Amino acid sequence: MKKINFSKIGVGKKIVMLTAYDCQTATLLESAGVDIVLVGDSLGMVVLGYNNTRNVSMDDMLHHTRAVANGIKSTPIVADMPRGTYSLTKKAVSNARLLLKAGADAIKTEGLNPKVTSALIKAKIPVMGHLGLLPQTTKQYRVQGREEKDAEKILKQAMKLESLGVFAIVLECIPENLAEKITNTINIPTIGIGAGKHCSGQVLVTNDLLCLNPEFKPRFVKRYANLSASIKKAVTNFKQDVRLGRFPSKETSFQ
Repeated sequence: MKKINFSKIGVGKKIVMLTAYDCQTATLLESAGVDIVLVGDSLGMVVLGYNNTRNVSMDDMLHHTRAVANGIKSTPIVADMPRGTYSLTKKAVSNARLLLKAGADAIKTEGLNPKVTSALIKAKIPVMGHLGLLPQTTKQYRVQGREEKDAEKILKQAMKLESLGVFAIVLECIPENLAEKITNTINIPTIGIGAGKHCSGQVLVTNDLLCLNPEFKPRFVKRYANLSASIKKAVTNFKQDVRLGRFPSKETSFQ
């Protein structure tokens, strides 16, 4: 585990966090200067082909955290704690330590569980919180906190997480004005995904911003490239060259 001062991340600038699940992507993200690399349990859907994040195992997270760590020199790595691995304090601390051993510098948990968060902080494990839409437990993927009572609940949860010692909070799929209020109320960074521009930083699933799955386009995603089309074109060109005998050529053969 690298020596990371999380309190200095994002000072004077917006925080940029993106996901990686393999070594090469992690290296590219670091070379582009992102502030945090997230090994998200979103790997269940974009890498492993699951319908949601709920079936992601601890072994899955450890495997991909190791891969990402192999491609990173100094950028902080945050790894998601998968569902069911942090419901009890001893279990949470034990599993979090496994992720740190695999190469993570901090872990991320969803929702509010004061006893577990306190135990992790007491064990000197850096914790990032996650409020709003909680993919590990939600039954409906929709914006959270539109009703006043729900918004107040999320705000109070954010304040509680700050008091427990988390270093940042991801705010997912909540109204922009609520995210702004939370950001202005607490003294730790907020990192938004579908939470508007007023958060301290932003996170997206890298596969989404690169358009690796053209059929998946949530409102909060901006596509910065169309790699699905580029990859398909490259593979088609390779296929044609092979079938027409143009590959391998003299230049790509040994004599």
